[in-house]
Amino acid sequence: MARNASLSGFPEWLPQERLVELHVLDTLRRTFELHGFSSIETRAVETVGQLLRKGEIDKEVYRLSRLQEEEPGADAKSTSDAKADAALALHFDLTVPFARYVVENAGYLAFPFRRYQIQKVWRGERPQDGRAREFTQADIDVVADGELPFRYDVELALVIVEALSALPIPAFKLRVNNRRLAEGFYRGIGLADTAGVLRSIDKLDKIGAEAVAGLLKAELGATDSQARAALALASIRTEDTSFVGQVRALGITNELLEQGLSELQQVVSAAALRAPGSVEADLSIARGLDYYTGTVYETVLVGHENLGSICSGGRYESLAVKGNRSFPGVGLSIGVTRLVSRIVGQQLAVASRSVPTAVLITLANDDSWPQAQDVASVLRDRGIATEVAAKAEKFGKQIKYADRRGIPFVWFTAEDGSHQVKDIRSGDQAAADPASWAPPTEDLQPSVAVAPPAL
Repeated sequence: MARNASLSGFPEWLPQERLVELHVLDTLRRTFELHGFSSIETRAVETVGQLLRKGEIDKEVYRLSRLQEEEPGADAKSTSDAKADAALALHFDLTVPFARYVVENAGYLAFPFRRYQIQKVWRGERPQDGRAREFTQADIDVVADGELPFRYDVELALVIVEALSALPIPAFKLRVNNRRLAEGFYRGIGLADTAGVLRSIDKLDKIGAEAVAGLLKAELGATDSQARAALALASIRTEDTSFVGQVRALGITNELLEQGLSELQQVVSAAALRAPGSVEADLSIARGLDYYTGTVYETVLVGHENLGSICSGGRYESLAVKGNRSFPGVGLSIGVTRLVSRIVGQQLAVASRSVPTAVLITLANDDSWPQAQDVASVLRDRGIATEVAAKAEKFGKQIKYADRRGIPFVWFTAEDGSHQVKDIRSGDQAAADPASWAPPTEDLQPSVAVAPPAL
């Protein structure tokens, strides 16, 4: 069980918990690279103006400032630098920094550019289950110069399903909608402020249908029939393309609505074929950020819906702009810390041991330390993680040390130079040669697996 952090909102992991996080990160990295995504890293800070140009998140941004001001008499350049430092802030996601990165490096990138990025981000919001102030995100995006084929919207959904399916987590649902579909429908029923309707619908899971209807009428001037129609659209959920017929049965016609229906049908049709049961059309998904223009995604763990979305994103047509050039893209972001917090907090998955060490080399006496290091070096050269005991205590104490550390094998060297290795879990002990002995494959490195269900 994860312990409580001494500083709320800034999680720290015990060794066995960190192994779970590393397993998640390595799995995501491997999957993304198998699909041709290149890794990048952007700086941790951006200018405040850059961060605040999209969305209403000014209260969540951590500004940076120097603890110690410049000494009196500093030259004009130092004063200017101090002012520039005061205008910096920690990034709150990886999408806004990525947009800047694309604009600044457009001349060096080959488009469509396929990127993945795994970094920490910071938000000054109230810490709670699934929400931290410092956390790790894993993003993938495809960005084009000018035009991005819709096929990438389909591909990214399939990549994310593959990545999440490889993790030691419960079943999940990737819920997909299309902003064009929703906006076209709202226009078709006479609601002009489509962004306002989307923001209201985005609150459906939190406040319920009746409260959302109240918002639509009070804030947007919707009639009872318009509110009912908007909620009827948001109630449609299917794992196949039958949502198309359900939407058309509502009797609304609009060109943008038809475009969105066609795009969403392509995503769900491909997913039903290649990842049946993992993706569903959910026409309540809105995504509150204004830069999404087409496909939108959210992902929940089945049985853990209270955790919120563990992976979300969508299509954006002009997040990055440089002169008359526009860089449309589509991307998703996995909340790694949110996911790992639930995995370790509820022991949904466990590491096979708490340390990478597979073997402890014992000391018969203090003079044997150099020889023990020789054995350890041979084992390490062959990729076997090895420690050497610090003191020549009784073998029983050295074995207990290995047990406390979670080290499965203990190595003994006799006075005649022969070697034996003991599996302290089973008690089996046998002769061994440092040049050829290896632990079973499953013991070479710590592994992470889904925990068995409680009886």
